[in-house]
Amino acid sequence: MSWKTAYRSFYYEHAEPPEDIELQPQSTALLVIDIQNTYLEVPENPIEAARWQPFFERMNKTVIPNTARLIEDARARGVEVIFARIACLKDDGRDRSLSQKKPGFNYLLLPKDRPDSQVVDPLQPQADEITVLKTTDSALTGTNLRLILHNMGIKDVVVAGIFTDQCVSSTVRSLADESFGVVVVEDACAAATDQLHHHELEIINMIYCHVVKSDELAEFWRP
Repeated sequence: MSWKTAYRSFYYEHAEPPEDIELQPQSTALLVIDIQNTYLEVPENPIEAARWQPFFERMNKTVIPNTARLIEDARARGVEVIFARIACLKDDGRDRSLSQKKPGFNYLLLPKDRPDSQVVDPLQPQADEITVLKTTDSALTGTNLRLILHNMGIKDVVVAGIFTDQCVSSTVRSLADESFGVVVVEDACAAATDQLHHHELEIINMIYCHVVKSDELAEFWRP
């Protein structure tokens, strides 16, 4: 199934196929969201470890390898590669947003210099590639990324990362509200479950972004 007909929600079930996507390397950025060491740590509780096993498999076998290929291709094309990671500036996390202080899964205390807050080794930033630190779900809301993108003349953003239904979705919506063109690479993203992943892609597709697969992205680039 083509990206033009996949991931249709009720709103767009019978809509005409979208126009072809055209990406100019000099005005496009690849944004890699929250693929950090902490999310690959297997829980000590065996029940929780079993519950999360499908996520770990998707990350290690699909998301990280595909994102690595996206990064390599972007660098070769001269496309700006930008990383966003959850990382508080204070060791006690006082600077975190309320959503990251609430009890439960979304409680995140990741001081910026701690190993578990770093980008995973296969995707490490190089040279002068930008990394923004965020204490919010959206990479735009809690950072100066909006200004950075505008200053560099970026008009389109290709998005990879986790979690599809949380930080990816929040960032995509913020980007769309700021009138950036957004492309989400489906097989370079993951949620805790495939059901959550696919459901969120249906929600954001066509309204806030276009959802594509990594092997479809190559056809969008223009000289």
